[in-house]
Amino acid sequence: MKQYLEEKKQLMDRTLQDYIQSLQIPLALKESMLYSLEAGGKRLRPILLMASYEAFNSDVAVTLSSAAALEMIHTYSLIHDDLPAMDDDDYRRGKLTNHKAFNEATAILAGDALLTYSFELISKDEKLTAVQKADLIALLAEACGPKGMVAGQILDMAAEDKTISLKELEQVHALKTGELLRYAVYAGAYLGGATKEQLNALETFAFYLGLIFQVQDDILDVTGDQAKLGKPVGSDVLNLKSTYPKLLGLDGAMEQKEWYVSKVKEALEKADVANSKLMDLTVYFSQRDH
Repeated sequence: MKQYLEEKKQLMDRTLQDYIQSLQIPLALKESMLYSLEAGGKRLRPILLMASYEAFNSDVAVTLSSAAALEMIHTYSLIHDDLPAMDDDDYRRGKLTNHKAFNEATAILAGDALLTYSFELISKDEKLTAVQKADLIALLAEACGPKGMVAGQILDMAAEDKTISLKELEQVHALKTGELLRYAVYAGAYLGGATKEQLNALETFAFYLGLIFQVQDDILDVTGDQAKLGKPVGSDVLNLKSTYPKLLGLDGAMEQKEWYVSKVKEALEKADVANSKLMDLTVYFSQRDH
């Protein structure tokens, strides 16, 4: 699995570099965009998209614009999350956050540029049909927009310094984290030729995978190694965030994660892809240390 992750990461690194370097844009903007794109991300979302495609097909070239668009939107969300008006973070992945390395205005504009360029990438991909482009753009816009990630972000901020239920916590993370993962899984399988029944089962898989990703994030904020995380441990407590350990205790959070893993396995079996890389990625998501 380690070799698979590294190979796909290198492919996505090259793809992102090529897309941004090809732009004829102001140098300060290009440098700011590249700064956050190259800040050590694991590329888990685009890798998940490619793995979902590979559960049904082989040549991932057709997925590259969709995968790169997804990583650009994820990166834009991190740039904006780190701003003083939101999480007010100085470091991301062990490096200064974008607004600290440049300035707030440049960081905001770099995030805006990554968001909008992502849709341009898909719209101009000659490997995709017109129908595929329309479907993927609509799916991505929904995943990152007011009914998806942005909704999750505002609910997350509203939940700060409050006691919320497990169901409410799941709703926050299903939107804030899970919607982009749902796009990754659905887009890959859609391009790979999955049936409607398989796509439905994989949406369930993606929902629980998103919760696994977040509960592990919350656990690492308590137990993780700051050097590996690239940010201070305990930042969720300092920022008064609602988390799984805060709600369920550390042991309860770990138990809840294992229940999510069991639901993921059921969904993959229903989609008839239990032996694909998607199961390996689930294990990785649930056991990662950074």
